[in-house]
Formats: sequence, C-alpha cells, structure tokens
Amino acid sequence: MAVRTRVELPSDAPATRRVHMAAFPGPDEADLVDALRRDPAWLPELSLVAVDSTELVLAHALLTRLQVGDGWGLALAPVAVAPEWQRKGVGALVVRAAIEAAEQAGERLVVVLGDPGYYGRFGFTPASQHRISGPYEVSDECFQVLPLTGYDGTPNGLCRYPAPFDGV
Repeated sequence: MAVRTRVELPSDAPATRRVHMAAFPGPDEADLVDALRRDPAWLPELSLVAVDSTELVLAHALLTRLQVGDGWGLALAPVAVAPEWQRKGVGALVVRAAIEAAEQAGERLVVVLGDPGYYGRFGFTPASQHRISGPYEVSDECFQVLPLTGYDGTPNGLCRYPAPFDGV
C-alpha cells in the first residue's frame, strides 16, 4: 500500500487524535495536539500527516512555534504513528516531511526532546552544542536541535515552549 505525506487538513483532526490515542498509553499527547490547535503557536502548514491510498491517517508530526532566547524556532512534538504502522518507516517519512516543510517556510531551527538514537538520523544534535537550553531536566543528549539552512548561530538561549506544553 502506498503511503504519502501531506499537510493535515482540519477534517483530519479526529483521525489524527485517534493515531495519538493508539500510539501512546494515555490521552496526554492527543490532548496536547488539541490544545496546540487553539494556541497562537499553531502553524497549520507545519502539521503533517502520513496517509495511505484511501487517505487514512497513519502518522502525525507536529511543529509549533517556540521561543528560543530572544528569537523563535520550532518544537517537534508530538510525533505519533498508528501501532500497526510502527517500525515500517512511516514515522521517519512524516518527520522528514515536517522538516522539509520547515525548510521551505524559511525556518531556522527545530528542537526536539527525544531519543537521540532515533532523532539523530535526521541530523539532530545536542542543543547545548548550539548554545540552546531547554526548560526540562533531561540529559544533554535528549534535548536536541536541528539547525536548518537559514541558521546562523542565532537564535540561542533558553527555549520557552507554548503554554499547552505546561500540562504535559
């Protein structure tokens, strides 16, 4: 079955929520996506889904605006893949599509809090190497940054996630 990526449509919201509910043990990530949709950080063109030939949503990767020091960047979170599509490359496909959409939008950097073994394949490296820090107590290698083409070393500093992340 062919899988492709595209920008999430408003009509995809219920299916996207179902993917998050199936991929995670509780509703936190699905609720976070719903809350981000109502937040000024929401960038509809940077909410990407992977779909099959029938337009069934298989995966979702979300980039939202976040403050980095005195400037702006993007947060990659959450990323979800329907359980039956995990470990088949669908997650990587939708993450790459989100990164490409950020590049095309002229964004400068993306931050992610996650497994360096997974996100390293996309070019993410420890944020500390870019003079960027996060608000969470996590190991250095788990808070990561992907500098995009327009990144010139700025912005840098402490990341401030949108308010909906406070409830996660």
